[in-house]
Amino acid sequence: MRWLQWDLNLKIRLMGETLFNMLFWMYFPFMILFFSDAFGKTVASMLMTVPPLIGIIGGLFGGYLSDRLGRRPAMLLGSFMQAVMFGIFAVSSSHWLEYFAYIGVGLGGSIYSPASSAMVADITPEKDRRMVFATFVTGKNIGAVFGPLLGSIFFIHYRTELLWTCTIVTLLYSLVILWKIRETLPKTSMMPQESYNMSMVFKEQWHNYGVILRDKVFALYIVAGILVTIAFMQLDMYLATYVKEYVPAQTVLAFKNWSFSLSNTEIFGWMLGLNGLMFVLLVLPVTKWFEHWSDRNIFITSSIVFGLGMFLIGLATNVWLLFIFTFIFTIGELSRSPVTQSFVSEYAPAHARGQYMGASNLQYTIGRFFAPLTIFLSSWLAPIGVFGFIFLVTLISAALYVKLFQIIPKS
Repeated sequence: MRWLQWDLNLKIRLMGETLFNMLFWMYFPFMILFFSDAFGKTVASMLMTVPPLIGIIGGLFGGYLSDRLGRRPAMLLGSFMQAVMFGIFAVSSSHWLEYFAYIGVGLGGSIYSPASSAMVADITPEKDRRMVFATFVTGKNIGAVFGPLLGSIFFIHYRTELLWTCTIVTLLYSLVILWKIRETLPKTSMMPQESYNMSMVFKEQWHNYGVILRDKVFALYIVAGILVTIAFMQLDMYLATYVKEYVPAQTVLAFKNWSFSLSNTEIFGWMLGLNGLMFVLLVLPVTKWFEHWSDRNIFITSSIVFGLGMFLIGLATNVWLLFIFTFIFTIGELSRSPVTQSFVSEYAPAHARGQYMGASNLQYTIGRFFAPLTIFLSSWLAPIGVFGFIFLVTLISAALYVKLFQIIPKS
């Protein structure tokens, strides 16, 4: 499905979300430093545990809203909320008000996300969904690669101007959604006007998510995803610790009297840079490569390849071997990315697609919560033991995917 054949909804949102993600990554990596300077490291570390919890609530509510009122109202609520909160952040002179605005920006994004994913599934033929989702992943990762580089300049030296830019861009994007994006929710799913009662809304939402999470197939999918997320998060957790403590500074290239060397911190930075660059350049080709693979085989292969790549890292300190193993585990990571949303969109009933998308995000939030377990283990296990634990987690995840596709209803 080529770009010119895309629905206008998709074209507008791809451009808008790519630009927003660029701005997001210009400020997000620096917020812990910002709040550490404002409140101290201890208080800041506790404060930063709140946004993921708020994100769970926002994602579940956004999913429910998108299935009952429509994708467009949920997206408008989320995007306008972000615009308002960026504006508050820009004019605030209180660190607590800035923290409130930061939470508000994240909440708006959580409300927006399930509706956005559901809309992609609504208007994209099933055979094209992987490639479309892969294109959106590429747009997000362009921001993740280049945003922090720009943010190191603009957030540090021109923070207010950056926040006003985020406000204006998000507001303009919200207006474009209002004027140009059409609703895609099946009319049979919309809530009747007379039933807009908040008490009823919360009761129905609680009931619906209870039904979703009691779905044995989907519950297995969530648990397997939690385990994979624990492994994926080690790029920012144990991998950094391992490289800093066990990988020596070394020469990367040498020619006659010239040489190029990297410290251990720089080696870690290059590994992350390679990971991010591969996501930008290879998500679409890899998705095309696996086009005829089943979801089952991609989930299983992705878990095993990622875990194997991480385990091999624990056997190496040579910089070139580390780059090769980074390439291996990144292939495992990026081959999975477009398939997760595609799988949920195909498995979920059309009338509950947004709620399933919202519930699916639980795997990432819970996985991030348990990811620091490896740091605890590293205090009494050798590196190979910690990397072995990471590999074991991915193998268990692969086994759960095998079980999942044995019991999944056949269409």
